[in-house]
Amino acid sequence: MVQRTVLTGARVVLPSGIVTDATLTVEGTRIAGTATGDSTPAGDAVRDLSGCWIVPGFVDLHLHGGGGASFSTGTAEEALTVIRTHRAHGTTTMLASTVTGDLDDLARQAAVLSELTEDGELAGVHFEGPFISPHRCGAHQPSLLRDPDPADVRKLIDAAHGTARMMTLAPELPGGLESVRLLADSGVLAAVGHTDSTYEATRDAVEAGATVATHLFNAMPSLLHREPGPVAALLEDERVTVELINDGTHLHPAVLQLAFRRAGADRVAFITDAMGAAGMSDGRYPLGPMEVEVKDGVARISDGPTAGSIAGSTLTLDHAFRRAVTVDGLGVDQAVRALSATPARVLGLDDRVGSLEAGKDADLVVLDADFRLRGVMRRGAWVVDPQ
Repeated sequence: MVQRTVLTGARVVLPSGIVTDATLTVEGTRIAGTATGDSTPAGDAVRDLSGCWIVPGFVDLHLHGGGGASFSTGTAEEALTVIRTHRAHGTTTMLASTVTGDLDDLARQAAVLSELTEDGELAGVHFEGPFISPHRCGAHQPSLLRDPDPADVRKLIDAAHGTARMMTLAPELPGGLESVRLLADSGVLAAVGHTDSTYEATRDAVEAGATVATHLFNAMPSLLHREPGPVAALLEDERVTVELINDGTHLHPAVLQLAFRRAGADRVAFITDAMGAAGMSDGRYPLGPMEVEVKDGVARISDGPTAGSIAGSTLTLDHAFRRAVTVDGLGVDQAVRALSATPARVLGLDDRVGSLEAGKDADLVVLDADFRLRGVMRRGAWVVDPQ
């Protein structure tokens, strides 16, 4: 018999708006529907969530590690640690992001991650590097960078066995535009990032098929009044979804609000860009071939030519949500779109996840009145029980 779970008394955030004192019913792995008031059939598993919020499970397009583990090690055990860590913080759908490395190593990592995607643990693979600018490499090993030769791009796509979902590259490099076209023709999201591109070259990349801005503002030229650069080109084009890291370190709240005002919540996807220290204490952690030191929750490369560079984040999306509504002044509905609906649409998974609608996967997050995480459900099963 299919398990029927009924959640009552909460404020539920639906695509049509916020429903107060709502009853949300889950049957098996799917959402059965939402109603107002108490419509609970006898004998069901009932949870009284009065005073809480129920929002869709979070969707992360850009995630490298967590729980002391990393996707870049190429082992299923470490990858599952990352997945469990972020799932316990409300991220029920996620891409596995790699870090610049040798092509053969990246291909081996992709093969492992593709199996976890086939098993339903991941939504696919995101290659960040090695096809990025040496002038904007951030936490990527400079000696391993290379131009985006379409043959090399094809090698990584093929290594993921149909699970490659996104690749970040610098389109101004030799082979950049050809690689963007190859990605678009292959059904892989082409993301502009870690780039020294001009405004004009970035527009050319969008015309060639690029549709995502990797952590907008970070690892790219600043927005200047005579040289608008990639930021202006990516913000102004309705075809582009922009990633933002809302951890209080990568972006000033005024800059985040600027992006929202220009692009709107339907074109903003909050990401973590988290590395292995997410969910952990300060200390030293690996990030691909690099070593990172985390101090006061901020990760930086500890030595070498890029020492001191910010190295991803230690963010989890429940904290990004809370910051959005308590610090950045966003509405709950805006935060829900940026953390769930928009990234789900970008991945082409919005028929299954990203909103609380009948027939979709029962992926949801329970937050208390102060927007702190209280419960997580994935496909009808509690990951974090709100009791």
